[in-house]
Amino acid sequence: MLAAAVLADPRFAAAIDHRHAGAPAVILIDGPSGSGKTVLAEALVTAWPAGVSPQLVRLDDLYQGWDGLAAAGEHVAEHVLEPLAAGAPARWQGFDWDRGAAGPWHPVDPAHPLVIEGCGVLTRRNAALADLSIWIETDLPRRKARALARDGALYAPHWDRWQRQWELFTAAEHPAGLADIILDGS
Repeated sequence: MLAAAVLADPRFAAAIDHRHAGAPAVILIDGPSGSGKTVLAEALVTAWPAGVSPQLVRLDDLYQGWDGLAAAGEHVAEHVLEPLAAGAPARWQGFDWDRGAAGPWHPVDPAHPLVIEGCGVLTRRNAALADLSIWIETDLPRRKARALARDGALYAPHWDRWQRQWELFTAAEHPAGLADIILDGS
């Protein structure tokens, strides 16, 4: 449902058709935990027009632990978006949650469109380097229920810790105000 709204939005078509210097589109999807970012990103990648297969980067794969929300957005800027904008090789480093340590680096193919989703990706720095920024708004009780249903016992003891980081991030960056498209994820 959300993907259909994005695919029908003329700003989506403009982002993928008018990318400067012929480089593929970069789309950022942000919103609070449990808002529907991952579902939207996967649907966009699947339904991408013209048989193109965009790359999908999930911030869940690169948060450096439960206190890594802010650092993830900075990592995306420094290692993915700024290099791509400069025509340089881009990559991102994963995090091995089982070991609690940095994981391997993953290359980003500059020839394919890129969708990046996750809490904290829509910073002022990142928005300036993206072709389209999407914000998903969802009320706290609904998104908490979704997140805990999705991740259960693993996430439950960390919910408040993550929520505090989220509140600090939104107060500092005002990501909803940076979005080109705002969706209701309820």
